[in-house]
Amino acid sequence: MIPSVLFNIKQLSDDLAIIPAYMTLISSMFLHGGWMHLIGNMTYLYIFGDNIEDELGKFKFIIFYISCGIFAGLCQALIDVNSEIPMIGASGAISGILGAYLILFPKKDIKVFFWFFIFIKIFRIPAMYVIGGWIFIQFFSLNNSEESNIAYLAHIGGFIAGIILIIIFKKKISKQSKKLTKGSLPNSN
Repeated sequence: MIPSVLFNIKQLSDDLAIIPAYMTLISSMFLHGGWMHLIGNMTYLYIFGDNIEDELGKFKFIIFYISCGIFAGLCQALIDVNSEIPMIGASGAISGILGAYLILFPKKDIKVFFWFFIFIKIFRIPAMYVIGGWIFIQFFSLNNSEESNIAYLAHIGGFIAGIILIIIFKKKISKQSKKLTKGSLPNSN
């Protein structure tokens, strides 16, 4: 996703413009800048994503994931609509998963691997501290984001989207379960 192309400020040549610019908000989530970028995102998805999927179900999880990624991409792109620098990666959507995890499982212990020279240890730390530390680093890193190729605002935007969307999704799920307990069939949404 290239902000200046997304907002129709610049045009790609016909041989490069394979899909409409607005679709790159989704397709860019499935591209990565190298193996470490991909492995990092998939590690977070593996650790946190399955719990969110269990809460939402497969279909709603996919909608949630893509929505967080779109919101994250827009947050970063709106900061500099003239930017010609492509944005790729699932980090915004993954950040949404972290936001949802913080709301749903704040006290659940996360295994954190710590390595310092010959000292290797695995700690169990509540999610609110692990994710709280992560989001603090994202805000702190915004000051140096011009020297970095990391879209910190996309991370923050995805995180906020995840918090908001999980509250909305859980309210809908709660209403459906109340209907089930009263004997009516759930909505097919």
